[in-house]
This record gives sequence, C-alpha cells and structure tokens, in this order.
Amino acid sequence: MNKTRKNADAREKDLRMAIQRIKHGRSHTGAKNLSIAAVARETGVSAALIHNHYPAIAEAIRVERGRDGRSERDAKHQQLRELREKSRMLRQQLEDMRTQVARLTSLNEVLLAENEALRSRLGEGQVIHIQPRIVI
Repeated sequence: MNKTRKNADAREKDLRMAIQRIKHGRSHTGAKNLSIAAVARETGVSAALIHNHYPAIAEAIRVERGRDGRSERDAKHQQLRELREKSRMLRQQLEDMRTQVARLTSLNEVLLAENEALRSRLGEGQVIHIQPRIVI
C-alpha cells in the first residue's frame, strides 16, 4: 500500500474545509463541537501535526471556540495586575493598622500608669472624693 503525502498547501486547505464542515454540522466523522482533535479526526491527521505544523489553523480553531490564546493571556494578565494592586493596597492598610495599634498600645500604657498613680494618691488620704453634681 503506497500512500502519497499531501503538500502543505493541500493539507491546509483540507484542514480549513474540515473546520467549515464541523462548524456547519456536515462533518464526515459526526463531530458536533469544533476542536483541534475533531478537525484532526475529520482530516485523518494527528492533533500534534496541527499544533506543530499548522499553528495558524490551531489558532483559528481556538478563536472560533472563543479561547483565543492572546485574549486569554491578556485577560489573565489584567486580572493579575488588579490582584497585585489590591494586594499592595491591603499591605499598606495592614501597615497603617499596625502603626495605629502600636500608638494605641503606647497610649494605653501611659493611661494605665496615670490611673495607678491616681489610685495610689487616693489611698494616701490627701485626696478628697467629690460626688459629681447632676444638673437637670
């Protein structure tokens, strides 16, 4: 059995025709969904051949499926940028809160020391306790 190989232009034409047949529901293999594997089966070649020797065909299939490599990459890149910015803002917010906690801790220590000093003076008897007047 002697099989002759098709030249690249004829093979590419067959691949493009297979894409059209699958898209319009007229596939010889019964494929319903467009994919690289379905186009490979339709034309009798391997998916690896399409990936390795016909990257334009593979990209066209991805575009038809809405899974364009560039648009997916750009969307992921944009999402990464947004997450990095959110992370930067959260780190800044965390740093601000740590500074605020340190300031409040210091203030609390000062107030506790003052409170202790006032309690000790109250115990010495030199301080008179005055009831607050309530004005109605």
